[in-house]
Amino acid sequence: MVAFIASLLITGIMTGILLWVARTREPGRPLSWGEAFLAATFVFTLLFMAYGVVPHHWLAWADNELNWRKDSFGIPTGPLPFKNHTLFENGIEFGGRGRILVSKEAIRDIIAVAIYGVFLIAHILGWLMWQRRGQKRAEAAIETSAYGRPLLRKS
Repeated sequence: MVAFIASLLITGIMTGILLWVARTREPGRPLSWGEAFLAATFVFTLLFMAYGVVPHHWLAWADNELNWRKDSFGIPTGPLPFKNHTLFENGIEFGGRGRILVSKEAIRDIIAVAIYGVFLIAHILGWLMWQRRGQKRAEAAIETSAYGRPLLRKS
């Protein structure tokens, strides 16, 4: 659990640093070789943490400490007041037509996919934010007429 929380914390701090640089660095500013090398290494490490280390530590924690295996069924609820701290331990009934057994390993894998999905959406939003940085400042610099249209030349 400590490794999973520590990897999430490190990934969050690195994301915060990236957001701070995206807000403070003006577009079009030249980049030195050293800055480019450092930025590429930083982004590679961030993506390695997000897509490799965090999901690995989640799976290791769920396998080892939480003991979510194929042979244990039900949805774990932790400290919530349910019988044996699991929901649907004997399966989910569908009107007498059968039941579905949900193993804890399936829940573990669904959570891992959700971790990947959250990081993928954050990755795409990060690209958009980086590409759109500085556009608001450029739009505000254009003078407009009394009718709201941009002025192309002074009259």
